[in-house]
Amino acid sequence: MNYDSKNMKLNQNLGVTYLTFPSFEKYSSVNHAFSTRLGGVSQNEYSSMNLNFGRGDKDENVVENFRRFCAAAGFDYSTLVASSQDHHTFIRRVGVRHCGMGFSKPKDIKSVDGLITDEKNVTLVTYYADCVPLFFFDPEKHAIGLAHAGWRGTVAKIGAKMVAAMTREFGSQPCNIIAAVGPSIGPCCFEVDTPVYEEFAKQTELHPQEFIQNKDGGKYMIDLWEANRRILLEAGVADENITVAGLCTKCNADWLFSHRATGGKRGGLAAMMCLTGEEDEN
Repeated sequence: MNYDSKNMKLNQNLGVTYLTFPSFEKYSSVNHAFSTRLGGVSQNEYSSMNLNFGRGDKDENVVENFRRFCAAAGFDYSTLVASSQDHHTFIRRVGVRHCGMGFSKPKDIKSVDGLITDEKNVTLVTYYADCVPLFFFDPEKHAIGLAHAGWRGTVAKIGAKMVAAMTREFGSQPCNIIAAVGPSIGPCCFEVDTPVYEEFAKQTELHPQEFIQNKDGGKYMIDLWEANRRILLEAGVADENITVAGLCTKCNADWLFSHRATGGKRGGLAAMMCLTGEEDEN
């Protein structure tokens, strides 16, 4: 295992390895974590902390993995609320009444790539294996959000839509929001063809030429981290309030699940976030 991020903290507890952002850890009113492959019970291509249902792993293994992850990272398993990702930009406000959705009770909406809440003890859960996790916390309004940004979600600016949703639903001021871009496929490994390149090239206000590299032969390398950072800036999030993990899932496929590295034969990672109800120190 080669760990080289200066912007995330590697944690180990109860045999489980997970990641956190120091920029969020200084607030006691919020808990968050991003999983790794380490510390679960799944085997073979799902080894070992697979947190994705429906990929061929046994459900009982995934449930046990969630229970172990929650115990290690300080979440209550009964409070989990899962997204229903399909690479769109629908954002759903959830609360205590939704706890258990995707776990002890079925999901009731098929397309949810972003979750927000201002209720304590509601744990948001989103899933990854190369796509970009986006974390949001407003310490003034005590509201949080998680978004799944694949390349389609990035082009459609789900990050900006999350900021707008928090502004609309909770009265957040974009400049007060703390945001983070989590582990995902990096600019070193995200190679695309012309149709995908053209979608990014249309986003002229982001100056895409500065985060796209032409490899010739109709192939391009795109920096999804920088694209999402610029989208957050454009939405009004302060530069000093944005952290980029800088961890590539494909480069670190031995301890982070990567769809591209495994040709789709893999488990999945999860981001989690909840409001604890504790008061932050002034």
